[in-house]
Amino acid sequence: MKAVYQGMVIAQSSRTLLVEGTHYFPEQDVHMRYLEPSDFKSICPWKGEASYYDVEIAGHRCLNAAWHYPHPKEQASHVRGHIAFWGEVNVIQD
Repeated sequence: MKAVYQGMVIAQSSRTLLVEGTHYFPEQDVHMRYLEPSDFKSICPWKGEASYYDVEIAGHRCLNAAWHYPHPKEQASHVRGHIAFWGEVNVIQD
């Protein structure tokens, strides 16, 4: 799988986790230089609190386009260390 924004591959992995139809990329397979922490947070009833990143490439910024669970609930501990994408970031099979 790969995540693409503005024609740039920002994550690529054969080891994504598929959770509720969303691919979560191992953090080591994400080009973190394109992600900037956001102040936005959300709550999932079974995963816990999600923290977000803005994605920026060549002056194009997609707000809150990536998220992760730094301290997931026990039943979602497998998503720790993984990042998911949405919005203008296209996640496609490569």
